[in-house]
Amino acid sequence: MATAPESTRFDPGAFYAAVDARRREQQLSWPALATAIWEQSHQLNAQRDDHPISPATIRKLADGSALSCQHALFLLRWLEVPPETFIAAPQAGTVVPLPAADAAHRLRWNLRRLYGALDGARRARGATWLQVAQRLHCTASQLTGLRTAKFTTGMELAMRITQALRRPAADFVYAAKW
Repeated sequence: MATAPESTRFDPGAFYAAVDARRREQQLSWPALATAIWEQSHQLNAQRDDHPISPATIRKLADGSALSCQHALFLLRWLEVPPETFIAAPQAGTVVPLPAADAAHRLRWNLRRLYGALDGARRARGATWLQVAQRLHCTASQLTGLRTAKFTTGMELAMRITQALRRPAADFVYAAKW
């Protein structure tokens, strides 16, 4: 596992710009965008009685606020692009479409699988979690916490990991019923 170069970093500004451009193109207000995104999984949402994504969560992208990797998938699904679209020079072979999801599913990161791949690469190099964290510009606990996390990692870190592993995000995303 190599350190991901700056050119392989996820660009939240470009991501926000793409979301906002499409929102404007479709003449959607921020609340209407949140509704459109939520309705992608309307059957699942009705079964689970979940709360929808907040328009404020989406708008916060403009000020550089961190975005959960799980929330980012709602927007990526709506944009119909993989997250590597927002990387200046993604690692070769990593720009792969995300899995399809119907109205009874939503896309979710399998953070345990991401942890497993990262841990396997770490062990193969004989590196400590601290060394890996230094390469990825985060804390060791952010990485080891992936083993049990559902919502706790940010999109930028998730993409730093996938790019360092030289694997597409799609390898760690699936159509879920939660």
